[in-house]
Amino acid sequence: MGLTVALDARLVGRQMTGDTSYWTGLVSALAKNQGDCRFLLYSNTARPPGIPDRQDFRWIQLPGPDRWWSLVRFPLAARRAGADVFHTQYNLSPLAGSCGVTTVHDVSFLIGPEWFNLRDRLLLQWQIPASCRRAARVITVSETSKKEIERLIPGAAGKVRVTYNALGSNVQPMPAKEALARVKTMGVSQPYLLTVGTRWPRKNMGLALEAARMADRRLVVTGKPGWGDDLAGALLTGYVPDEDLTALYQCADLYLAPSYHEGFGIPLLEAFACECPVLCSQGGALPEVAGGAAELAPSFDAADWASCIERLLADSSKLDAMRRRGADRVKDFSWEQTAAKTLEIYREAANR
Repeated sequence: MGLTVALDARLVGRQMTGDTSYWTGLVSALAKNQGDCRFLLYSNTARPPGIPDRQDFRWIQLPGPDRWWSLVRFPLAARRAGADVFHTQYNLSPLAGSCGVTTVHDVSFLIGPEWFNLRDRLLLQWQIPASCRRAARVITVSETSKKEIERLIPGAAGKVRVTYNALGSNVQPMPAKEALARVKTMGVSQPYLLTVGTRWPRKNMGLALEAARMADRRLVVTGKPGWGDDLAGALLTGYVPDEDLTALYQCADLYLAPSYHEGFGIPLLEAFACECPVLCSQGGALPEVAGGAAELAPSFDAADWASCIERLLADSSKLDAMRRRGADRVKDFSWEQTAAKTLEIYREAANR
């Protein structure tokens, strides 16, 4: 008889962020697995559209507030159901026993504590090292993050495995005329630069805005409000539907990724898929994910970024080459490959 794997599926199908993209992509790919594993997907919400519910792939709705749910309700229910492996994100309950797997996307809370408010920082710095110590395996999404986790959390040494993120199904390029029409309905006119993400201090969006000003370009910022840099002067769209996000990528002159640190950086793949050239920082795993398909800024200085923007936008042949490299680079990542590697990790954890 094959493994029974219990997953904390609460983020599946929710509004797309890096974390939700990971869980939605992984679960969708695991659903295609034809092996001998049985998957129990636990959540405190109803099954989202597009996620199957069958004998070997069951969605189990388990009500309860998030903190109590993750620490007690989920692991106890999974144990009663005969789970061999437990897979969560970040916070792994002691009740998972010796066969727990946790996904830690990055340890930016240890690298740049000032990027987090006090409550979140203290919770992360307390919970994540403890979860890594008790986990049988720790999954992360880049080789950069693996090195940082093993360096900063000694209890994770030897247990960290890498499974890359990939492009989600939410970004589906459309005809140019349709994309332009969608952008116009949002009150956005070309030319413009684009950056995407929740406004956290780590995202460093103030740098993108200052560089755009110095280069005399309009900046469009898309994503949840969050907190951090003052973005007065940028065009803030808020969180938009997938089709509008795709259109914004397609019609932008350049995508800016100025983050101080990323464990992966899914927006790079989204921009590549939409043939939008990318200028990114060297924060965390961004150079690893870019793989030579993006322009890397030399510093976090706004004048350097403005100079890069002006130089790139004046060189149409360079931009065309970046578009081609980006379209090739996005093909290097696949949720099916990630799911296959994740299954190997589940077996390692069960046999530990």
